[in-house]
Amino acid sequence: MPSFSTALYACVVAAVGALAAPLSHAADTGRTGSEAASQSVSPPWQHGANDDASQRGLEFTEPDADNLADFHGDPIHPDLALFVGGNYFFAMAPLVHAFEDRYPEYRGHVYWETIPPGLLVKQMENGGTVTVGNMTWTVKPDVYLAGLKAVQKQIDAGTVKAPAVPYVTNTLTIMVPAGNPSHITGLADLGKPDVRLAMPNPAFEGIARQIKASLSHVGGDALVDTVYVAKMNDGSTLLTHIHHRQTPLWIMQGKVQAGVTWQSEAMFQEQAGHPISHVDIPAADNTTAIYAGGVAAHAPHPQAAQRWLQFIRSPEALQIFERYGFKPYGGSPA
Repeated sequence: MPSFSTALYACVVAAVGALAAPLSHAADTGRTGSEAASQSVSPPWQHGANDDASQRGLEFTEPDADNLADFHGDPIHPDLALFVGGNYFFAMAPLVHAFEDRYPEYRGHVYWETIPPGLLVKQMENGGTVTVGNMTWTVKPDVYLAGLKAVQKQIDAGTVKAPAVPYVTNTLTIMVPAGNPSHITGLADLGKPDVRLAMPNPAFEGIARQIKASLSHVGGDALVDTVYVAKMNDGSTLLTHIHHRQTPLWIMQGKVQAGVTWQSEAMFQEQAGHPISHVDIPAADNTTAIYAGGVAAHAPHPQAAQRWLQFIRSPEALQIFERYGFKPYGGSPA
């Protein structure tokens, strides 16, 4: 007999597939082969299942022109607004669906963003206002979710209330094209001059700190400087603004040959059927991240925020995370 988590996953996949089929058909109608290929490569990669708006209205997404991949739901008067570091954007749709099953009153009224934690902070510093292209809107967050150190930093700054609530952990990997044509075997190979890299920007992507620590462990400051200074100067390292979207996209477009990401991000791309693989980083050279959340200091919906933080540590939520290689933090209780 299949396990509960297997059965739950099958139900979610079936439901997502039922939703995605008509949307994909409508989106592909009248498109050329190259346009359809662009749509399959370009984010958001989840065929509309990661949008929580109950009334979607006009469907207008042009993958390479008008595509708000990391903004989900209806920003007008949501009942719960989540500012989520984008490292698990792919897990948010099933998490939100499960949360709404537990609390049906929130169905269709959850809004969430999945951009890098440092950019979320900048948005909070600007009163929740963000501009993408020609569109500007304002959403006040109820919950800020990022790495534990990033959350604690915002608690110290007064923008998030204590305590920080940890829930899962993650480790690094090297994302490469399927077949690994550059024969990357480990972090040391990233210093080779003929390997083009996509690397997270240290200015606002927290993962860069963990990556530098792992690079230093393997090759000292020399390897860090090669990857983040010398190769940037010669153009063989490209810095991302939003690595969880740009790294896999640039790999599929042939712009780069490798990039360090979280293990879960590579697993999602492989599960999505994209021509992407990964190279494991040995535990001795790897870095573990702890994910945490906290209630925003001026949360419009504090009860909803507390419910989310309780839910995200529940067995049901942890089962969703585990599909992508996350591990529960310290056996977090429900």
